[in-house]
Amino acid sequence: MRKLLSVLLILTLLFGALSLAGCGDAEEVKPVENKPAVITIGGIGPLSGNMAKYGTSVKNGAMLAIEEINAMGTIQFELNFVDNGGDENKAREAYESLKSDGMQVLLGATTSDSCLEIAHIADSDKIFTVTPSASAPEIVEGHDNVFRVCYNNDAQGKASADYIASNALSQKIGIFYTEGDNYSETVCKAFKKEAARLELDIEFEASFKEGEEYDFKEQLELAMERGVDLLFMPIYYTPAAEIIEQSYAIDYYPIFFGTDGLDGILTLEGFDPYLAEGVHLLSPIPANFTDDRVRGFMEQYQEKYGERATQFAADAYDAVYAIYEAVKKSGVTADMSASEMCPKLTAAMTEISVMGITGGSSPLTWNKNGEVNKEPVVVVVQSSSYVVK
Repeated sequence: MRKLLSVLLILTLLFGALSLAGCGDAEEVKPVENKPAVITIGGIGPLSGNMAKYGTSVKNGAMLAIEEINAMGTIQFELNFVDNGGDENKAREAYESLKSDGMQVLLGATTSDSCLEIAHIADSDKIFTVTPSASAPEIVEGHDNVFRVCYNNDAQGKASADYIASNALSQKIGIFYTEGDNYSETVCKAFKKEAARLELDIEFEASFKEGEEYDFKEQLELAMERGVDLLFMPIYYTPAAEIIEQSYAIDYYPIFFGTDGLDGILTLEGFDPYLAEGVHLLSPIPANFTDDRVRGFMEQYQEKYGERATQFAADAYDAVYAIYEAVKKSGVTADMSASEMCPKLTAAMTEISVMGITGGSSPLTWNKNGEVNKEPVVVVVQSSSYVVK
């Protein structure tokens, strides 16, 4: 019995010593503060390849908005953005990766073909989706939970033809479009339909495939031969820059008229922005920046990223604020699953308004079809800047 009591006494003293040592260690370790609950936004777009400017602009614009919102302290967002190189075949992989990583809301995809690849999957998975820049009409058609911030392709094609006609810009029009690209083909189709209604003369039409080595000399010579004085180019800025450069090389100087895909040409590496003087394009950013809100955004973007913000950045910025307003209106919380959030955010989108960067003096609103209410604006490049005429 005495031996047993001795053993118990030794164990008690040893346990006490260990406990005291443990307490001493605990006093030196600072308690870990609980992180605020965060809503995860997934993004998909090209951060590499020929369309990297678009995806990078979308990511940067979204991050600028997220940093501002997070600083307010009430709602917290994080962005998980995946590069798909502008390849629609990789968009599905990017989507599945984001979903497995806990995406609750989808920002994207950036380009139309990629967004078409995933919009129906997001619909089936009940993941609330806002694309800042994918303009194909079919993206939102039949998908209650998919919304867009940019103009759709039909609106761009029609607005372009209307502007050309009302300003008597051309007697003979030529068209360059990208074969197999939904954005380019559908804008072109809408433009031709409106041009026919307005009795505009389309004298020349040529197509090319994305990724081909761009050699437009033969087509440009034919357009010049036929007296084409305006080239309508519903294409992206990389081939557009090639067309402009090759046109100047043969002393052919038509008016170049593009849609929102041309935004970014002024900062394209290796392209002389002087060659873009007089280029017309559609842009949702007010050209004169007289509004304090717009000017502040442009200055912040320039300071943070070292370059001028494109409309892709501005549309992404507005898209994040649309998500923010929908979250506030619906009352969703970060602990909800994506499928729980989706119907609430979808209902809220038609009830909110956002005084965005891209809406001019009117707030952005959305209809039940997922389309944003704002009108395309034509701007002209002058001295490496945009002006409205």
